[in-house]
Amino acid sequence: MQLQDQFSRKFYYLRLSITDVCNFKCNYCLPDGYKADGKPEFLGRDELRRIVTGFAEMGTEKVRITGGEPSLRKDFTDIISDIAEIPKINKVATTTNGFNLEKYAQQWRDAGLDALNVSIDSLDARMFRQITGKNMFHKVMAGLDAAFTAGFETVKVNTVLMRNLNDIELDDFLNWIKTRPIQLRFIELMQTGDNQALFDKHHVSGASIRDKLILQGWVSKVRGKADGPAQVFIHPDYIGEIGLIMPYEKNFCSTCNRLRVSTKGRLHLCLFGEGGVELRDLLQDDNQQQALIERVVGHMSEKKSTHFLQDGFTANTPHLASIGG
Repeated sequence: MQLQDQFSRKFYYLRLSITDVCNFKCNYCLPDGYKADGKPEFLGRDELRRIVTGFAEMGTEKVRITGGEPSLRKDFTDIISDIAEIPKINKVATTTNGFNLEKYAQQWRDAGLDALNVSIDSLDARMFRQITGKNMFHKVMAGLDAAFTAGFETVKVNTVLMRNLNDIELDDFLNWIKTRPIQLRFIELMQTGDNQALFDKHHVSGASIRDKLILQGWVSKVRGKADGPAQVFIHPDYIGEIGLIMPYEKNFCSTCNRLRVSTKGRLHLCLFGEGGVELRDLLQDDNQQQALIERVVGHMSEKKSTHFLQDGFTANTPHLASIGG
């Protein structure tokens, strides 16, 4: 079977959050650092295996393990291995801040991790510290090198675009990827429940970057069915690629192909604006797979056509770490 909503969008891609804990203090996500909301009760390995198995039966082909910072879980490598062994899952990815990458890149690759996104918000060590709250630039860059050594042929680098902070580094970023197999993804700053002042001060449209790229000879790349939301651009003189994630564009949601499950087992049909569907009660043994499938399918009609951000809607999501970004 194939998950599909009332707008004929098909869902091949699951973003699975395994922790909301993060050790960075990025100004656009957790500027005051992580604060636990009671005792953590994150999904265990068996629960994670059951939920991915169920989604695989519903047509999911790609799973991205997210956080918080997913590598802070001591069983992270085991989780990668568990998911990689599930039939019909042909791509296992993760997004990391790079803190543990230098130490564990080879171990994660050997466990079955196929794809890697690393958050690097500046190529200037001082600006990196200003944005992330951590003096970790050189450690993260060493982790990126370790990823290539471990056998990741291409690595995606996520950069949250912010006016008067890192938007002036475009030329530096382009020079950086000219000879490196990196897909650099500029992500528009998104307004959440706790960052109004930051958004007003630093939001810049990704369209301005797109216009500059087109003038410099960059052209659009064809999008795969299980790809994320980035508009990807390539250039004959560059080994690297540029991806633009622009959630405020009018038709951003028309190609949506992903669903989210939070750290405590709630299905989120969209990153923004809804409370989620409880699934955890159906993850306690292997005999509830059909009930899990029926519950997910039964709620697909509730998925809206868009997140309505482009209409001025302010997301109810408190911060991006809360359900895995």
